[in-house]
Amino acid sequence: MSTACTEPTTDSRPPVTGWRRFTNEGRGHEPFLTPRNRKLWYGFLAICLIAGSWGAWLRLTQGLAMTDLTSQMPWGAWVAFYIFFVGLSAGAFLLSSLVYVFGMYQFERIGRAALLSAVVSMFVALAFIGLDLGRVERGPITLAYFHWTSPLSWEVRFYVIYIALLIAELIIAVRLHKGLVRSAHKAHRWLRILGTIGVPLAIIGVHGGTGTIFAVVKARAMWFGGLFPIIFVVSAMVSGTALLLAVYYWQRRGTGRTPDPALIQGLGKVLVAAVIIDLLLTFYEFIVPLLAFQSHDADIISIQATGPYAWTFWGLQLAVGMVIPTIILLSPLKRKVGWVVAAAMMVVVGIVGVRFNIVVPPLVAPIIDGYPTNYYFPTLGEWLLCLFLIAGGALLYSLISEWQPIHEPEPDTAADTPVADADSPTTTEVTT
Repeated sequence: MSTACTEPTTDSRPPVTGWRRFTNEGRGHEPFLTPRNRKLWYGFLAICLIAGSWGAWLRLTQGLAMTDLTSQMPWGAWVAFYIFFVGLSAGAFLLSSLVYVFGMYQFERIGRAALLSAVVSMFVALAFIGLDLGRVERGPITLAYFHWTSPLSWEVRFYVIYIALLIAELIIAVRLHKGLVRSAHKAHRWLRILGTIGVPLAIIGVHGGTGTIFAVVKARAMWFGGLFPIIFVVSAMVSGTALLLAVYYWQRRGTGRTPDPALIQGLGKVLVAAVIIDLLLTFYEFIVPLLAFQSHDADIISIQATGPYAWTFWGLQLAVGMVIPTIILLSPLKRKVGWVVAAAMMVVVGIVGVRFNIVVPPLVAPIIDGYPTNYYFPTLGEWLLCLFLIAGGALLYSLISEWQPIHEPEPDTAADTPVADADSPTTTEVTT
């Protein structure tokens, strides 16, 4: 069944004002969410922001005294979430490059969402690391000084270029969708040029560069080594693909539309390939130091595998983040959209465990024999601040998606069918 949407020749309706004027819906486009789901979603975000504001207040008034950090344990949950969101950004951007650089237009529907996710994730990541470091107003000073051998000095500049490139590409993609460009051919060419520049920038400069900051620390076993930046890049692709798959599915359900099974299963194939590569790299990350009988590496592996953080390693990182999703995406369950989405959501949660295990266990082991073994677990205030920043990022993403056609389907692929059983193999796409 095909449905055509026509505009009346004479519009006698009263002018759109207020909220509907701000949103796409007010301009006759597909809404970001239905009115009922919009109330539920923004109400949930409001609760999260109100609860999380207590953690933000504690950070502003008490500084790092409200955390479980010490001079021997300088990094914790906020640094873990910092590299988590940098990874989400790089992964989402790399997924968008499949569309705008490599011409895989079967994923075009999530191209703008991928770019917006990359932008918002970078802002959330910078908020986390800024609150961890303190004195955010001094951040621009880092651009005035530069040292060739400092990975952090390079990283600051990569971040600025990367964010500017993301915003430029997102603006072009949105204007192209809205038909506001003079030449669609030139717009596509600019998207390809910016995407081509951005791919090595995201791999080498942004998330690979973040991994390099850890990898050059000789004193910390399990960080020092050339494999570490590669692990960061692969896990970025894993987390970014999983996040976009879940966001696309729930946004389509939130508008009362049927998610496209072909798109979700295509993203599922990309996801399982990235997860398998990540699993193999994790195997080599651990087997090499064990076979080399490096005592410091073995101590950290012991802390992860049998110590107080074993549940994050075996439960979150391996089971929830890698093994169970791989089984789902390689089994007959991959033909059911609901199972693919469940696997993607498990991967997103599991990557949080991966980031926690990257940051915390190497700092727990004493750096010098005779020093005490550290212990760290985030305080309630730390968790509340995490909730505040994550909810703030979700709110920013949602408001931009209301304002601009981030999730609106292309004209030749828009679906007008109400939500059906997304797991049904007979679900078909209806075009306008």
